[in-house]
Amino acid sequence: MKIKAFVFLPGAALACAYSIPFSAVQAAEQNAGQSPPLRVLFLGDNGHHRPADRFKQLEPVLRRHRVELDYTDSLDDLNRAKLAGYDCLIIYANWTGIAPEQEKTLFDFVDAGGGFVPLHCASYCFLNSPKYIELVGGQFKSHGTGVFKETIVNPGHPVLKGLSPIESWDETYVHTKHNTNRVVLAERRDDQGAEPYTWVREAGKGRVFYTA
Repeated sequence: MKIKAFVFLPGAALACAYSIPFSAVQAAEQNAGQSPPLRVLFLGDNGHHRPADRFKQLEPVLRRHRVELDYTDSLDDLNRAKLAGYDCLIIYANWTGIAPEQEKTLFDFVDAGGGFVPLHCASYCFLNSPKYIELVGGQFKSHGTGVFKETIVNPGHPVLKGLSPIESWDETYVHTKHNTNRVVLAERRDDQGAEPYTWVREAGKGRVFYTA
């Protein structure tokens, strides 16, 4: 993951927060002046994007904002019992396949109100699951590299609160299989046109945040 994805991670945490059902327990804690912590499972792998290193950078920062981040690189953790302890799932990995029961677990989690945050290469995970591609909102197709500044097209969206576009070197993602049932927040623009780069969408009672 490059710098740009880090810039949008506070928004990713906020997107997860929006998906949490408002329970009586949360109401009591809020009435007492203390919001409950947001529990997030970060699914990585052992690939070249080095998600475990990114986790080590993110965890202490998000903890200060009452976001409890746990790391795993095991697909076996995509099970009902494990996800029951979390409000949100982040995927930053290059897993090419998903088992039917794991796919069902993921969709049940989001449908019931869980937050889902696929980052960067997660748009090329689980190639055997058209439903996963639909859930993410698009699929990675190809990329070059270059320096560019992402263009925010929906500055009033709560996920972008307090964020400004930056210029940096990154992989210039191009996507395919776009799901039009989404709200695009930012684009990467060049002489080829405007490529959707950051978006949100709803799925059941849950919410999805993606950034390339």
